[in-house]
Amino acid sequence: MRRKLVAGNWKMNGSIAANATLIRGVLDGLGAPACDVAVCVPAPYLAQCQSLLAGSPVALGAQDVSMHESGAYTGEISAAMLLDFGCRFAIVGHSERRAYHGETSEGVARKAVAALKAGLTPIVCVGETLAEREAGRTNDVVGAQVDAVLAALDSDNACKIVIAYEPVWAIGTGKTATPAMAQEVHAMIRARLQAKNADAAATVRILYGGSMKPDNAAELLAMPDIDGGLIGGAALKAADFLAIVRAA
Repeated sequence: MRRKLVAGNWKMNGSIAANATLIRGVLDGLGAPACDVAVCVPAPYLAQCQSLLAGSPVALGAQDVSMHESGAYTGEISAAMLLDFGCRFAIVGHSERRAYHGETSEGVARKAVAALKAGLTPIVCVGETLAEREAGRTNDVVGAQVDAVLAALDSDNACKIVIAYEPVWAIGTGKTATPAMAQEVHAMIRARLQAKNADAAATVRILYGGSMKPDNAAELLAMPDIDGGLIGGAALKAADFLAIVRAA
């Protein structure tokens, strides 16, 4: 039985004051969660959030990581740097990074490899646009994104990643895939993992990242291949985030 994971992605939101209020609200209502919980915060706030989360059940994550270990890469943040701040997770290949920063599946794979080499767990984001879905290309597009990462990993490391399916057309739009639609893609991803090895198929958690909210979380999380959520907007409100954690 895979333990569910609910990971908040704050995106480019927050301030020192707002972060403290949000994390206090989450921790005050969290109790002993029956799932794993993480928050992926903007890089300038890693030190603050590391301090606020110390000794709590909430893991810290970053929203990106460099494919390079060190060197003349101005503005990049290495996996080793993230480890210095107690990070356990790093999001790689988010649809916004792919769309706005031109990230390719091959580059995302290199970032996943760099994270794993340092001991971080990459949350590998995959997903299709509305045009791709309407053209019936969801499985081809998402499958190719998954395969690019798996091709860069040996069997042991393939078991150590997290995958987040985020239909691009459902991010920040208020739209969401039905549980059946999401499950269909998650099952396809699981089959891709099975083709790599059975251990990966059994252990890798596949999160849903398309506008999961308190009112749809339980139904989505009841699907057999949905192992948690990568939460955007709802992660910025303690009550909403806690409701999703309880649903998991």
